[in-house]
Amino acid sequence: MEVRAVLLLTLLGLLFVEPGFGQRGDMESSEWLKVELIKNFQDKLEYVDKLQHDVDALEARLNMTVDELTRQRGEVDRLNKENEGLQKRLNATEEEIKKLKQSSAKAAPHIAFSASLANSRETYSGPCTERTLVFKRVFSNTGSYDPNTGIFTAPVNGLYYFGFSTYGYNSHITGAILMKNGVRQISTYENPSADGSDGGSNAAVLQLAAGDKVYMELWDNGRVFDNLNGHTTFSGFLVFPV
Repeated sequence: MEVRAVLLLTLLGLLFVEPGFGQRGDMESSEWLKVELIKNFQDKLEYVDKLQHDVDALEARLNMTVDELTRQRGEVDRLNKENEGLQKRLNATEEEIKKLKQSSAKAAPHIAFSASLANSRETYSGPCTERTLVFKRVFSNTGSYDPNTGIFTAPVNGLYYFGFSTYGYNSHITGAILMKNGVRQISTYENPSADGSDGGSNAAVLQLAAGDKVYMELWDNGRVFDNLNGHTTFSGFLVFPV
């Protein structure tokens, strides 16, 4: 706008200048010069107007860009604050989970065992009057299984998992019974067959009270076989206390 004002003032100055005394031809030349100057100034004014329009458009676009950047900066700040809040909540949750795991690990006793029948050489068990199977080759034991008697004694109330496998030859019944305080729970059972050997496995989750006893028994006239390959096994662990 300042350039346009300067041009207008210059044009007005030229228009109001009185021509000097001279001949008629000089006056006509003067008039022609004024017309040319006016036309030239008009062209310059139009060019200045166009430039001003372009500057105004650029300024408007710049203002829009500044506004958009300001809005985006505000959005980024908001998201950063939200992220900080979420990170704090995540850290608090992870810390709480860690405490719960530590508390659970301290509260729940570690109870587990696993054993097989033979601890040194080939072993046949049964038929016999003492039908309780004593699994002597202990793979793991936190203290609740007695390898001298074959009996697991529950140290706490809870749900316990027990699994076992049996193997034998076709001369006798093959299988065994999972017992709880003298009461049958589950079993494996195979009559003598023509294929030469038989095997089976089974598992159950039992609810035990502290002091309950779980062990394996042979069937009447039953026999099982084991060696260091671990064909006949007995395992158990605490699922969770109740």
